[in-house]
Amino acid sequence: MPMIFKNPIFLMCRVDHWFKNIFVIPGIIIALFFTKKVLIPLDYLFIVINILSICLIASANYLINEHLDSTFDKFHPIKKNRPSVKSPIRLSTVIIVYSILIITSLIISINSNTNFIISLVIFAILGVFYNVRPVRFKDRPYLDILSESLNNPVRLILGWTIIEPIYLPPVSIILCFWMGGAFLMTIKRFAELRYVKRKTLIKYRITFKYYTENKLLLKSFFYSLMACFFLGIFLIKYRIEYLLLFPLISLLFTYYLHLGLKKSSITQTPEKLFKNIKLVILTIFIFLAFIFLTVTELKILNILVDPINYELF
Repeated sequence: MPMIFKNPIFLMCRVDHWFKNIFVIPGIIIALFFTKKVLIPLDYLFIVINILSICLIASANYLINEHLDSTFDKFHPIKKNRPSVKSPIRLSTVIIVYSILIITSLIISINSNTNFIISLVIFAILGVFYNVRPVRFKDRPYLDILSESLNNPVRLILGWTIIEPIYLPPVSIILCFWMGGAFLMTIKRFAELRYVKRKTLIKYRITFKYYTENKLLLKSFFYSLMACFFLGIFLIKYRIEYLLLFPLISLLFTYYLHLGLKKSSITQTPEKLFKNIKLVILTIFIFLAFIFLTVTELKILNILVDPINYELF
């Protein structure tokens, strides 16, 4: 293995976490559905370059996250093994590498549209607000979950703006991704609370002083309901056939909660979720169902929204 892959500063950029940027893909797919755009080979190269620019911003966020958290991560049974804890890096080095990542991201996406560039900058700013004092939303109960989960709709918008340069996606799907992200983050906190003693977690992250298993479980239920509510608005507004996706997506939420209830839950490390075969199969099945319902008309579903003309005689 090349030495660069063992370098602490490289490890702090968490290239293995780029998997989380998969939320860019739905944005691309939804934009293609709305615009009816047919991609040419050059478009695929453009998409790859822009996704790379998103990944570089994500790595910049991870870099400052890990550096600023190093004094707290040492109290976590897993995160205490992070390179930032074992091999502390100078702040000046972190700032230089962070700047290089941000500048490189903006340079390679220079030919992208204005909305994409603005969304990219917002993605970077969210990382600063979440990690850097005096704001540091990470230390504020409930705001830590809501601010971190904002990355999901931003990724959605980034994927959308790769395809559609003028308009933004419907607010209903943006809010759906935000609440869905809040659900994922709450289950992550819930799993951490079940896995590690609360006294230890409070040293690792002050917000656990305000969390209990019951509070987090109830919050996750609320966020899942809100995500499904906004999703329902989007589905019924733009294609009634998509309502058949709702039971599958509800199953996805339920299965994720099932994973979160396990003692040593994989939901503590979302970047490793692709290793759960059942979750991957369910996600792929939902995607295939989305494609099928995009090209299939089921007029009988109109009975869900139109009055039924029924006469006995």
